[in-house]
Amino acid sequence: MGGTRTLLRGGTVITAAQPGEVLENTDILIGVDGTIEQIGVGIEAADAEVIDVRGRIVHPGFVDTHRHTWQSVVRNLASDWSLTEYLAGLHTGLSKHFRPEDTYTGNYLGALEALDSGITTLVDWSHNLATPQHADAAVKALKDTRMRAVFAHGGGAAQWGSLPSAVPHPDDARRVRDEHFASGDGLVTMALALRGPQFTTPEVNRGDFQLAEDLDLRVTVHVGDGYWGKSGPIRKLAEDGLLSDRTTYVHCCTLGDDELKLIADSGGTASVAPDVEMQMGHGFPATGRLLRAGIRPTFSIDVCSSNGGDMFATMRTAIGMQRALDNAPSVETGEVLERISLTCAEVVRFATIDGAHAAGLGDVTGSIEVGKAADIVVLDDRSLALTPLNNPIGSLVYSAHPGLVRDVFVQGVRVKEDGRLVGVDLDRLKADALASREYLLGEMPEARLDGSWHPELATS
Repeated sequence: MGGTRTLLRGGTVITAAQPGEVLENTDILIGVDGTIEQIGVGIEAADAEVIDVRGRIVHPGFVDTHRHTWQSVVRNLASDWSLTEYLAGLHTGLSKHFRPEDTYTGNYLGALEALDSGITTLVDWSHNLATPQHADAAVKALKDTRMRAVFAHGGGAAQWGSLPSAVPHPDDARRVRDEHFASGDGLVTMALALRGPQFTTPEVNRGDFQLAEDLDLRVTVHVGDGYWGKSGPIRKLAEDGLLSDRTTYVHCCTLGDDELKLIADSGGTASVAPDVEMQMGHGFPATGRLLRAGIRPTFSIDVCSSNGGDMFATMRTAIGMQRALDNAPSVETGEVLERISLTCAEVVRFATIDGAHAAGLGDVTGSIEVGKAADIVVLDDRSLALTPLNNPIGSLVYSAHPGLVRDVFVQGVRVKEDGRLVGVDLDRLKADALASREYLLGEMPEARLDGSWHPELATS
């Protein structure tokens, strides 16, 4: 960890440990092992490096519970695409041209983009692993960023090409587990990203979940996205005894209320991707329905080939959409809505501690508490957007943005300092990203960068 302690002096600390908890003029002492030793006012630590954060918001690193990180090299190509166009353009189009080096660059670029914007933990839903070399490249990229990540092994084109699929999850997941994650205690850990009953035959689905059991891995699975999601995927999982508190259910937009109750009763977690869900016809984000069912939502960026990659925008989309849904009845009836039900404090917890719990890391990260990893973000105070700082939590949700992320710590290591990522060759990264983009689009010459290209869709 560098052999020295670090003292963050005098910040406005949003802990996320309790809803709405803000500690004014508070110090955080980070130990040599990268965990939080002490939180308080006027901490004395003569041997520590002191960083003055007075007047700045200090908050836990955000947790993104579902991102197809490999797509970052074709970012925003799908910004005007429907879900069908996305499936045609990416999954049966560009995806098959990715080389291992393109996968590395996509993951490295996308993960660093997340880290740069204050996301310190990322669940990388990696479902374009054509070969073992692609998987190795994806894992290496995550480790090279020095962020906390969960590599969710999701198979490749063979599994996603024809749906419902009779092709089981790649057995290479066993090798990846043994070679890269035998200890299971590094900054990067492993899960399985499964297709679930919406997209596989019942036999394959049962085999895929058994693989996760054999490898002792958490599961993340797409359910309730669009019309497919009305097929009763949670009921099917329940019938096969596959519901578990080790599973995160992504989207959940079109699940039945009974299915949400089944998830809640099993202790499962959920990941909401509001931007993509509204754009691509998954259905209204399930934030409020999940809460009413007793499930704490978490947040997903999903695909940077379509939308932006930061948590600030995601929080605003989620809270804005849910507040609109909550307000809608009063607009129709004229009944006075006395109080908004979804608060900014709850949304911050969705993006931090609840996300950490869904990633299986709730005891490690997600809140600023003694004994937890120092995964911490410090926002810049040199901005009129946060001046004066009247409501720190409201400011974090409604006024902050990636450009205000000044310092980022992961396990106590300062990976972003005064607005710049530490140890990252940005010129080289940009050149690699451009090279991958040029290669991939060269393989599909019909693709254009002006946003006007729409993939041809099958009509039969």
